[in-house]
Amino acid sequence: MKKTSVRARVLTGTAAVAALAAAVAALAAAGVGAVSASAETTDTPAAPAAVKVDTQNKNLAQSTGLNIDAATRAAQAALDAANKAGQHVSVAVVDRDGVTRVLLKGDGAGPQATESAERKAFTAVSWNAPTSELAKRLAQAPNLKDVPGTLFLAGGAPVQSKGAPVSGIGVAGAPSGDLDEQFAQAGVATLAK
Repeated sequence: MKKTSVRARVLTGTAAVAALAAAVAALAAAGVGAVSASAETTDTPAAPAAVKVDTQNKNLAQSTGLNIDAATRAAQAALDAANKAGQHVSVAVVDRDGVTRVLLKGDGAGPQATESAERKAFTAVSWNAPTSELAKRLAQAPNLKDVPGTLFLAGGAPVQSKGAPVSGIGVAGAPSGDLDEQFAQAGVATLAK
């Protein structure tokens, strides 16, 4: 094997490092160029324009419901009525489809009160009747209690527009369902003002 001088080895090593650095720089430049080229393409499709809806189309359904402001006012009125009576309750307001729009857990309300309030509100809007009335119907139709998400205890009241249900208010946590329903009715009454 041929011996190389220290000077030759240093020069060879320096040339190799320079060649490696040049290769890395070339790769980096190629990568940046590729990103820039793909970012500058002009054949990217534009986002579709908003579709206009024909409100006269017989295939569309239109529904009425409480806006969030009205639902919040109703829930707060029910909670205020309970607080005034010294009761610790939770209040739920659901839309026509039974989806919770507002849920207020009052100070001191028990852990079961939130779910019970939601289920009472769901039951009231589903059958368009106060839950105290619906609880009485169980004697004639005991299978009603098997419908998922329902709770046939007093404390739920429907909110109606032209006789049709648009929302439900449920209250739970007072010592009696009659009190719960009285507070739910206070929430309904505030919407008429």
